[in-house]
Amino acid sequence: GPGTLTRTLLNAGVKVVALESNSAFLPNLQSLENSLDGQLKVIYGDFFRLDPLVTGTLKPPAMCSDKLFETMGVAAVPWRADVPVKIFGILPQKKERNTLWRLLFALYECSSIYRYGRVELNIFISEKEYKVLTAKPGDVRAYQALTVLWQVGCEIQLLHMEPWSSFVTNLKNGGLAVPKSMWLQNDHLCLVRLTPQQNLFTGGLNPTNSATFIFMVKQCLAKPKSRLTDRLNSWSLDNGGKLLRELEIPKNAETRNLYPEDYRRLFEALQNSNMFTETWFHDEVLESIRNINL
Repeated sequence: GPGTLTRTLLNAGVKVVALESNSAFLPNLQSLENSLDGQLKVIYGDFFRLDPLVTGTLKPPAMCSDKLFETMGVAAVPWRADVPVKIFGILPQKKERNTLWRLLFALYECSSIYRYGRVELNIFISEKEYKVLTAKPGDVRAYQALTVLWQVGCEIQLLHMEPWSSFVTNLKNGGLAVPKSMWLQNDHLCLVRLTPQQNLFTGGLNPTNSATFIFMVKQCLAKPKSRLTDRLNSWSLDNGGKLLRELEIPKNAETRNLYPEDYRRLFEALQNSNMFTETWFHDEVLESIRNINL
C-alpha cells in the first residue's frame, strides 16, 4: 500500500524492511527509503506469497524466505531463543483462511519463516477470524480445528481493534466491500500478535510428526458434536475408553468440548499406540497436507 503502516513503524524508531507487492507504490516508498539513513529497506515482494509450491525460478512478487531473511541480515536461532524478528502486515481478505492454514503448517513444521526461530507475527485479521482463533470449547460456531492448533502453537494477543469504516472498503455502488459474516461478528479489523510458544516442541510433539497432530485435530473437529469415543473407534483404536480414563476425559465428551491442551495430551498418548503407524492413517495425513498447500 501507500506506506501508512511503514511510516508508523519508522516514526516509532524501528528499523524496517518493507515488502511491497504493488509496483505502483514502489516509487514513493523508494523515495522514502532514500531520504532515510538506512532505517528503511524496500523490497518488491509479497510476504503472503513466500515459498510457493512451484518449481523453477520465482517471478516477483513471489519470493523465497531464505532470500528475504538473508536480505534482512537475520540468522536462524534455536527455537527456545528469543523472538528473532517481528513481522507486521494485513492478511489479504480473499485468502485470509487459507493464509492462516499455510502459516499454521509452516509453524508446526518449522519451515518457511519459522526455520529462523519463533518469528512473531503482528497482523491485521478480520474480527470473525479473530473470534475463531480465540474461541472457547463448546462454542458451536467459532471453536474449530484452526482454534485448537493456533492456541496450542502460539500465544495470541489482541493489540487493537479498528472499525472497517476507517479503511477504504467501499464498492463503486456504495456498498461495503467487506461482507457481513452470517454467524460471527465482523465489524472490525483486529491487530493480533501471534508469538510461537517456547515449549511447543516438548513432550511427544515435534516438527516431524506435527502434520499427524494437525490431521488428528481436523478429523476430531470435522463433526464437532460427535463423541470423542466414536472418533477413536472409527480409527480402530481398541483401548479408546481406557485411554480417555487415563487422560481424565469423560467418555461421552463431544469433540467440541475438549480444550486445546486436551488435544495435545491425546496426541501424545496416541503416539504410544500403534495407530499413527497404520498405512491408511499415514496416507490420510499426506492427502490432508497436499490439499491445504494447493
